[in-house]
Amino acid sequence: MKISSPLSQICAAVLLCASATTTYADAPAPAQPWMNAKLPAAQRAALVVQAMTLDEKLRLVYGYLGADSDWKKSKRPAGARPQSAGYIDGVDRLGIPPLYETDAGLGVASQPGPDVRQGTALPSGLSTAASWDTAGARAAGAMIGDEARKFGFNVLLAGGVNLLREPRNGRNFEYAGEDPLLAGRIVGAQIAGIQSQKVVATLKHFALNDQETNRTTLNVKIDDSAARMSDLLALQLAYEDGQPGSVMCGYNRVNGAYACENSYLLNTVLKQEWGFKGWVMSDWGATHSTIPAANAGLDQQSGMPFDLSDYFGPPLKEAVLNGWVPQQRLDDMALRIVGAMFEHGVIDHPVTVAPQQIDFRAHGAASQHAAQEGMVLLKNRDKLLPLADGARRIAVIGGYADKGVMAGGGSSLVYPQGGNAVPELEPKVWPGPVMIYPSSPYQALQRKLGKATLRFDDGRDPARAAALARDSDVVLMFATQWTGEGMDVPDLALPKQQDALIHAVTAANPRTVVVLETGGPVTMPWLEQAGAVLEAWYPGTQGGEAIASVLTGEVNPSGRLPMTFPVSEAQLPRPKLDGYPEQADARIEVDYHEGAAVGYKWFDLKQQTPLFPFGFGLSYTEFAMLGLRAEVRDGRLQASFEVRNTGKLAGKQVAQIYVAPVQARWEAPKRLGGFSKVSLAAGARTSVSLSVDPRLLATFDSASKRWQVAAGDYRVTLAAHARDAQASSVVIHLDAASYDVQGRAIKASH
Repeated sequence: MKISSPLSQICAAVLLCASATTTYADAPAPAQPWMNAKLPAAQRAALVVQAMTLDEKLRLVYGYLGADSDWKKSKRPAGARPQSAGYIDGVDRLGIPPLYETDAGLGVASQPGPDVRQGTALPSGLSTAASWDTAGARAAGAMIGDEARKFGFNVLLAGGVNLLREPRNGRNFEYAGEDPLLAGRIVGAQIAGIQSQKVVATLKHFALNDQETNRTTLNVKIDDSAARMSDLLALQLAYEDGQPGSVMCGYNRVNGAYACENSYLLNTVLKQEWGFKGWVMSDWGATHSTIPAANAGLDQQSGMPFDLSDYFGPPLKEAVLNGWVPQQRLDDMALRIVGAMFEHGVIDHPVTVAPQQIDFRAHGAASQHAAQEGMVLLKNRDKLLPLADGARRIAVIGGYADKGVMAGGGSSLVYPQGGNAVPELEPKVWPGPVMIYPSSPYQALQRKLGKATLRFDDGRDPARAAALARDSDVVLMFATQWTGEGMDVPDLALPKQQDALIHAVTAANPRTVVVLETGGPVTMPWLEQAGAVLEAWYPGTQGGEAIASVLTGEVNPSGRLPMTFPVSEAQLPRPKLDGYPEQADARIEVDYHEGAAVGYKWFDLKQQTPLFPFGFGLSYTEFAMLGLRAEVRDGRLQASFEVRNTGKLAGKQVAQIYVAPVQARWEAPKRLGGFSKVSLAAGARTSVSLSVDPRLLATFDSASKRWQVAAGDYRVTLAAHARDAQASSVVIHLDAASYDVQGRAIKASH
């Protein structure tokens, strides 16, 4: 079996690739030309791999859990950072440092234990996606990258872009919603921000890891072209924008093969077609073999002892010595790892442990700003918000609002400074603990509303809460939904009878604002009764301040939904979640028969009206979008228009461009083609121009490996959300065109 890569080709070209060796002890340190920072990263990698022994190469491809584990009866390696996700030995004699890996996504996470690491948590990934702000996502990534370096880590396991294909997925809060363009652009920006701090980011989970129920055993069935236009497109856009040093393959199987030994996904799509030059690591417990996995493109086994065997330990050495895994393949694995380390500054700028250098005040402010940008005002009857001076008696009910704000569970959990505000909540073990960050909305509101009288009720007694609501001018009703890794929610209802509580409170006082802290979309049987609804997501370690600033009008809400909120589960492609409740080791099939029609595309295709559409969100001011024009310039569709703030307050509008063929058929009636978030003072206006990626106008042909744009008329629509009745549109003719996998035009031959 012949395996090649751009890096291994460089090796061969400069005659530096090492042949198989039986020298197992570390050799004396040679001169180190690979430390010349003026050389390209690929050349430096080739030089250092040529100098490695077989055992040194093998050392790079085998990762350990970085924490003690009673569950796995294992001890962390001596060199690992305490309570960390992973550790990979370096090659000290050659100047190659270890890889220190931390779980991440929302901040520098910590494994649970007596010496947890306390850091700054961003709001959830859905909140960042709801900001529709790529510059903000990049800044947030840079913040957690900086914190990671100062905690002593050089690899962040951050960059999750699994599409929200299944709204009940307990891990949706880590990701970026249902649309490949929005999710890809947001996560790509975050990856770029992380890596600006000379820390490797990790695009994950590759691929189609869209539910947690039986995540390690399920088999996803999906047509290749549909995958290319949905989940794989989101991953591809994030890869192109972020250029991550690492990709993590998922737990699940895809069309029969485990993701971490799926040669089509890893070798064909990722490495050959997309041109990925970094390394593929397995998820913790996602490696199932030695020879098939190595030859299929897996470069590093992660987190032993999570796997059943040390597949990339002694068995890989035997496989290489016997030729079952070619020596060239092992060289390629090592090249990809050290190549990414050189490319992203990990070797030239080694990390040190210096948490005292972290500016937690500035990082907290950054987290608060990110949370404010992502909050979505879903309803605001009679302009109940922002809270007016006339609201003198304000009831605050439920949601632990007197203590803090909710976080999601699992490996992404960041432990905050100040500890858990409600430590008695269950579960306290994986994927717990249930964490309430000590940033109280109630206390923040007290500081901001000095003339008002605030009273709190925990909501455990609906009758008592309703009595307080009846005796108040305005009610702020907080509701929470805890979700976490390794579990899905059974349905989209708020848990613990909170819907009944909200019914009681809103019946007692229709001037009730419902503030939602959720891991994803929820149903709202009380929506007509409520006066206002604010989706705050999991708002991070400064979430209480962020919520209070939006409720009081210090900040004008500008978030827009990154996913569709259904009326009920009956509207979903799978009204019943496949495999739920989970049965251990069940080999279940999940048929993604909806193909690329994910989220709003499914609702459009089935002509269903959602509770709230993709892209929806209100403001305290008003906007007009007009003057839409479309043209083909330099071979790309361009849309231009004007946005005006027609209200009395400064605010931000998210302009959305949707595209659709007039006659040709896609997987759904329309697709998001572009977006822009603009900030305008009252009465101000601005011109916006957007370019549409040609892949969003095409269908993917798996036989030719091309994106094909059909000749014909296309409708270009300027809208405030996916179901905007006030949207304007123009029609433009496009000629037939072909593009390669990476979206580059292919000239027709004559």
